Amino acid sequence: MADTDLLVIGAGVIGLAVAREAARRGIETMILEAGDTIGGETSSRNSEVIHAGIYYTPGSLKARHCIEGRNRLYQYVQERNVPFRRCGKLIVANSEKEDATLHELQRRSIENGLTDADALQYFSAGDINELEPQVRARSALYSPSSGIVDSHALMMALLADAQSDGAILALRTRVDQLEPGEPHVLQGSSSGEHWRLTANNVVVATGLHSAQLMTQDDRLNALAPTIRWVKGSYFALQGKSPFRHLVYPVPTKDGLGIHATLDMAGSTRFGPDTETVNSIAYSVDARRRDTFASSIRRYWPELQAERLVPGYAGIRPKAQPAGAEADFLIQGPQELGVQGLVFLHGIESPGLTASLSLASAVNDSLPVARRSRRAS
Repeated sequence: MADTDLLVIGAGVIGLAVAREAARRGIETMILEAGDTIGGETSSRNSEVIHAGIYYTPGSLKARHCIEGRNRLYQYVQERNVPFRRCGKLIVANSEKEDATLHELQRRSIENGLTDADALQYFSAGDINELEPQVRARSALYSPSSGIVDSHALMMALLADAQSDGAILALRTRVDQLEPGEPHVLQGSSSGEHWRLTANNVVVATGLHSAQLMTQDDRLNALAPTIRWVKGSYFALQGKSPFRHLVYPVPTKDGLGIHATLDMAGSTRFGPDTETVNSIAYSVDARRRDTFASSIRRYWPELQAERLVPGYAGIRPKAQPAGAEADFLIQGPQELGVQGLVFLHGIESPGLTASLSLASAVNDSLPVARRSRRAS
C-alpha cells in the first residue's frame, strides 16, 4: 500500500489547481512545497493578467488551455469572491509593420475561438483616443475579455478548496529524490529531518526546477528538457494611473513587450523586460529605467521617467530552445512510459489563466482519477 494516492510537488498556482481538482474527485492528495509559503516564485511574480488567448499558435497547448482556462477562471473567481476585473486590453501598433502584426493576431485569435462577445476589435487612432486619451498609436486591437486577478487571493482560494476536500499541505518540505515505480518512492527533508514517502501518482509542478528530479533516473533523464530562465523586471508608476485598460505593444519573438498593467487598487506597473539568467535573484536594477521609459513612450509619449520606480521581478521557465515559439510541455504517462507520473515544464504566461484547465487535463491522465474513493 502506498502512503498516498497522489503527491503534488510544488504549491504554485498550477500545483494548487491540480491538488484542488484531485481532492474534488475524492483522491487522497498531499502537496509538498519547499518554500515557506505557497506561490513564492513564478506564481506571485507576474502581471496577474487573465489572458484572452490571442497570441498563441492555434492547436498549441497554450492556445487550448488559455481559452478553456480563461472561461473557467472567470467563473471560479466570481463564485469564490476572488478580486478580479474584466478591464479589457489594447494591443497598440505604431508602424505599418506592427499594424500588419495586429491583423495576424486578429486572424489567429479567430482560429483560437475568440468570436462573438470575445472577438477582438480593430481600432483606428481616433477610436484609441476615445478609449484611452493618453495612448498614442496608429491602430490597435481591443480585447474585451482580458482582465486582471489578485493572484495571491486566487491561490488561497485554491488551497482552501483542496484542504476542505481533504488535501494536506506540507511547507518547507523539499523533495530530493524520485524513484519511479509501483508505487513511486520519494525522499527528501523537512525542517532538517529526512523523510521517505510512497505514492501511486506524482505530479511535478515545480516551475523553474521542473526537470531536476528527472536527472536521477536514466530513463527520465533521457527525456528531460533543458529549462531556460528568463528574468523580467517591473517598474511601478508613482501617482495617478493614466490608463483604465491594459496597454500592450505588439509582441516580439522575446515576449509580449513592456506593457502597462493595473492592479486591483488601480495602480499601474510596466514590464516585464527580458533577461536570460542562470541564477535566481529578484532585485530590479534601477539603471534599466531609461530603457523602460523609451519603450513606454512609444505608446505613452507624456511619460515622465522620474515617475518610474523599481517594482519587482519574476523569472519564467521556458522549455523550448531560444528562438523557438514557446509552449507548455506536459510529460505524462504516455510520454514518459511510466504510469501515474506527470512533469509540467515551461508553465509561464498564460499559466495563471490556464491553471484550472491544466489541472483537469493532468488529473484525467492519471489512473487514480478513474478510481477515486468517491467513485468507489
